Amino acid sequence: MTFMKKPNVRHPGLRKNELGLTRRDYEGLLSTLCAGCGHDSISAAIIEACFEMDLPAHRLAKLSGIGCSSKTPTYFLNQSHGFNSVHGRMPSIATGANLANRDLIYLGVSGDGDTASIGLGQFCHAMRRRVNMIYIVENNGTYGLTKGQFSATSDRVSKSKKGEANLFEAIDLCTLAIHLGAGFVARGFSGDKEGLVPLIKAAFHYKGFAFLDIVSPCVTFNDHAASTKSYDYVRAHNEAMDRLDLVPEREEIIAQAEEGKTVTVRMHDGSLMRLHKLDDTYDPRDSESALTTLRKRYSKGQVVTGLLYIDDEDADLHTLLNTTAQPLNAVPMSDLCPGNAQLAKINKSLR
Repeated sequence: MTFMKKPNVRHPGLRKNELGLTRRDYEGLLSTLCAGCGHDSISAAIIEACFEMDLPAHRLAKLSGIGCSSKTPTYFLNQSHGFNSVHGRMPSIATGANLANRDLIYLGVSGDGDTASIGLGQFCHAMRRRVNMIYIVENNGTYGLTKGQFSATSDRVSKSKKGEANLFEAIDLCTLAIHLGAGFVARGFSGDKEGLVPLIKAAFHYKGFAFLDIVSPCVTFNDHAASTKSYDYVRAHNEAMDRLDLVPEREEIIAQAEEGKTVTVRMHDGSLMRLHKLDDTYDPRDSESALTTLRKRYSKGQVVTGLLYIDDEDADLHTLLNTTAQPLNAVPMSDLCPGNAQLAKINKSLR
């Protein structure tokens, strides 16, 4: 596969963030995905979010598995750390890396096949262990690399491009995430950048397992009238639960607010996420309400987007295990290999 670099020529008037970086500094190589792929829109939203957060690229570690979605880390934050794992095994790589070095920000990018099929077991355990990471599923309901078979997230009412019916119920990843302990659960749409960027920024600020299920139509195999993952279907059936804006305490982001009730959620790092509620009865901090809402909307054929659930008191894996704050690669050799005397002492205590 050939990867093409983008031109180095840049307009001198490009807006810069507090680090003196432009959006171009957060880009990667040229995408080799199909023109119009929703995954490229998600990459653009990640670039925009990191630019607005003034995130130094060297603080981010990108991880992925196999599939169209898992190719996308190549297309953003080219100066970040990265690891492309085998099919469905990204969560275990993320868990090990996170335990070894808590100073990095871990962003896992996966697909509905990589997560909901071969990688389902690892996905579940990463959530229940509260790994401190952002986990994005670019969900298109199809296996694009192998020419359009149904995936585990394809709705039963969906049909393939050739008109074949799907015989099985879909796995709702957001429902699964809430059940298994993800402290931050949200759903977005690749065609709604205005709603997607704040969700990504909020996930970055969350301490714990932050899960984003992003509906991302496949323009080649699954963007047709009978697909519930198509652009037209999502736009026609989208039910937004809230309007989102992320307001870190160090800098307030000004946004127009519409009428309605606002619920303010304080994150672990002290930043505030303000949710403008379209339904006064919906509380994103109530897991039972979130599950009920997902079921009711799904039965009506509606796609629920926005922040679905958040536990702002949840503890991450490091807190649960009481691990050292020092990254393992910074531990001196004298501590890693204390000598035969210490080894004899440990062995004696086990007899």
